[in-house]
Amino acid sequence: MASALLKVAVAGVSRCSLAALLRAHSTAPLHQSVPGSLWKLGKLNHIAIAVPDMEKATALYRDVLGAKVSDKVPLPEHGVYTVFVELGNTKLELLHPLGEKSPIAGFLQKNKSGGMHHICIEVDDINTAVADLKAKNIRTLSAEPRLGAHGKPVMFLHPKDCDGVLVELEEA
Repeated sequence: MASALLKVAVAGVSRCSLAALLRAHSTAPLHQSVPGSLWKLGKLNHIAIAVPDMEKATALYRDVLGAKVSDKVPLPEHGVYTVFVELGNTKLELLHPLGEKSPIAGFLQKNKSGGMHHICIEVDDINTAVADLKAKNIRTLSAEPRLGAHGKPVMFLHPKDCDGVLVELEEA
């Protein structure tokens, strides 16, 4: 009976949110395998925020809120400058456009004040995770993982398949 009710309750929920819903109501450990899979979803690595003024945003977190912030680092292969803000349990990644073809420039044209751009979740095996998600019809924004800001392989999942949220997977 409970199983039938759960099936009815989540019938209209997307694949990404269904997995999140099931994890949220589970008593299993946080770092767990996806059912029938060889990869594991890990912790939240960071939340990325697109900012129109990197110096102003950095000063807010460092000088006003008292957080430890990294130096500004250019990532030309991703078209962004990044600054990481260290928090006790995760990080914020401040993103600012680098170059005319920056995906962040387009985001900021639509969102003049900036805002949340994506979330990043760690996985233990990026290649297996990507293959499994593609088999489950979750679209990715590139054919293969690329090196991210931490020098580790990353893959972005299409927001239309994840309830409007751009999800970055990063190998732990």
